[in-house]
Amino acid sequence: MEVESQRLPGCSTEALRVVELHDSDEAELQHFFEQAPDYFIAVNGEPATPTEARDELRGDLPAGWSCGRMYWLGYRDADDQLVAVVNIAADLLATGVWHIGLLLVHTRWHGTGLARRLHAELETWAVSKGAQWLRLTVVVGNAKAERFWPKLGYVQVRTRDGITMGRQVNRVSIQVKALAGGRVNEYLASVERDRPGVA
Repeated sequence: MEVESQRLPGCSTEALRVVELHDSDEAELQHFFEQAPDYFIAVNGEPATPTEARDELRGDLPAGWSCGRMYWLGYRDADDQLVAVVNIAADLLATGVWHIGLLLVHTRWHGTGLARRLHAELETWAVSKGAQWLRLTVVVGNAKAERFWPKLGYVQVRTRDGITMGRQVNRVSIQVKALAGGRVNEYLASVERDRPGVA
């Protein structure tokens, strides 16, 4: 049990447990995505596509990007139903930079503080595995995300235009959070692509 707790983040919310999601969970993840149309419309301009889960679980990094380990985490309730999913990449672009690609909580848990608790536990776990920075991308215009992430300590380091996601072309905000007292200029020294003005 101790090995498992080190391998995956903990979850202090009663009756929830954390599991890793695999290709065999594709149908369940697809169903979960289909129950979150507001999120997908906000970021992709359309509800989840019929192959959304497959594409996400098998997704490749952009050309030239490196990553130490990709995690797809599922949070299951006492009935073994998914209530939240997280995609996080360890050592993305640079050692010590962990990128949260997705943190999505089922609508029935909205307003409960679950997303904040999961994030806090992800942060603790990532630090224990060597993370110095958390990084994420927020679609400009996704009002919920634009309000949520800064409250958790994320700061914008740059924006990028012309990012195609699903049916829409987005402007995105690249945001980071220091986990070890680092300064943004130190982060930008190690992740060149996030420096303002770099193509």
